[in-house]
Amino acid sequence: MEEKILIIDFGSQYTQLIARRLRELNVYSEIHPCTHLPAIDAATKAIILSGSPFSVNDGLLPNIDLRGWRGKLPILGVCYGAQLMAHQNGGFVVPSKIREYGRANLSFIADDILFAGVSKDSQVWMSHGDTIQSIPDNFTVIASTESVKVAAYKIEGEPTYAIQFHPEVTHSPEGALMLENFVKHVAKMSQDWTPVHFIENITKELKEKIGDDKVILGLSGGVDSSVAAILLKHSIGNNLTGIFINNGLLRKDEYQQVLDAYKGMGLNVIGVDAGERFLSELKGISDPEQKRKTIGRVFVEVFDDEAKKIAGVKWLAQGTIYPDVIESVSVKGPSATIKSHHNVGGLPENMDLKVVEPLRTLFKDEVRKVGKELGIADVILNRHPFPGPGLAIRILGDITPEKVAILQEADHIFISELKSKDQYKNVWQAGVIYLPVQSVGVMGDERTYENAVCLRAVTSVDGMTADFCHLPHEFLAHVSNRIINEVKGINRVVYDISSKPPATIEWE
Repeated sequence: MEEKILIIDFGSQYTQLIARRLRELNVYSEIHPCTHLPAIDAATKAIILSGSPFSVNDGLLPNIDLRGWRGKLPILGVCYGAQLMAHQNGGFVVPSKIREYGRANLSFIADDILFAGVSKDSQVWMSHGDTIQSIPDNFTVIASTESVKVAAYKIEGEPTYAIQFHPEVTHSPEGALMLENFVKHVAKMSQDWTPVHFIENITKELKEKIGDDKVILGLSGGVDSSVAAILLKHSIGNNLTGIFINNGLLRKDEYQQVLDAYKGMGLNVIGVDAGERFLSELKGISDPEQKRKTIGRVFVEVFDDEAKKIAGVKWLAQGTIYPDVIESVSVKGPSATIKSHHNVGGLPENMDLKVVEPLRTLFKDEVRKVGKELGIADVILNRHPFPGPGLAIRILGDITPEKVAILQEADHIFISELKSKDQYKNVWQAGVIYLPVQSVGVMGDERTYENAVCLRAVTSVDGMTADFCHLPHEFLAHVSNRIINEVKGINRVVYDISSKPPATIEWE
């Protein structure tokens, strides 16, 4: 049984980073909202309580009962998690008198295994509006800063630790060492979760689950569905059939390019050109969520039509990855999800198929590592992520064939220039956004009143957080000039310099 650490999410923007840092230590971790507590099984070796934008005194989050875990499993409380345990045991958590946000240095570090190898004066990142004023008698302070006496504590007689700073962020340079000390010396985990280990386990699991049944998979040409396809091929051989649907919202010439790329991979691939049907169903729809749901519904209908042509199919495979799962379940409940994912949460009742998601536990960079181990070509593994709804969520407002054609041309120029100027590999995801904004322009002696587009390019590790790319001004000027001169209907190009959070990578 695979060892794991469970992370209880109280809504911190950094929770996903905790999971990422643990994965980098070759430890499998799972995130669960505090409103949907997981079952504890024999594979669970430790629990981490995340930070939160809320206060333990305002009663907005569940006051979860930790008595069933404490003393039995190692626990690490981070920020809000530290305050919660102090609050529950008779300590006092009060609003901070001074601002406790940003860089700080540990002025005191106890001789404790959690801080083995950590430098005195080690920089840490604070981000909390409350502070722990006092702790119960059986709690011991093990680290302080000049302004925060209880920067870290342990509970005597049990493997329970807490810190009021964030070790998971890069602004805590030795935070990864603290997490490793917790993993290695407190939780005593084997740290053997690697791509090879994952492939061995998931291949065995897929063989046992699927047996000789037939499986269909919706292919997109992207990293996730391609890696899922090869994993399934390794597990069940020719019982897999891939279906690649053109929803009319792909990049320029992408439909045929993807079909050609799959020819050399030994997969049974069926291409379905349903672009006109999707665009017809989307006519007049401007709401982003309604676009996603419409595309999801039509995709299922088209997919179901094709699936019925294949005799004996019992399973639908999907390229769902962990960020899809995380973003579909919120600490505040389903109403607060960031966006809907039509490939998360099963199928409509009329599709009598079981779902298998080989990559459900992986972040995007981990999917790429698995794909590399499986021998998948770099041209697929290094392809930028592309949203399932395609260009529909890069056209703000209603969708028309004319807008799609304009955006495809502008996007083609941007992506091809990134590749030709050797910038593509430095970007996590890039694309052009068609804005519902018209502006005055001058072309030659003529006055124009045409649309504006926005270039978007970000750097990221797993898509959970992202920064805008600092592309050279000369490059951006060249791309802008080409788009305005070559794409009829566009007379203005802007560049998005927002990061995630607070923005998202896509605009819809």
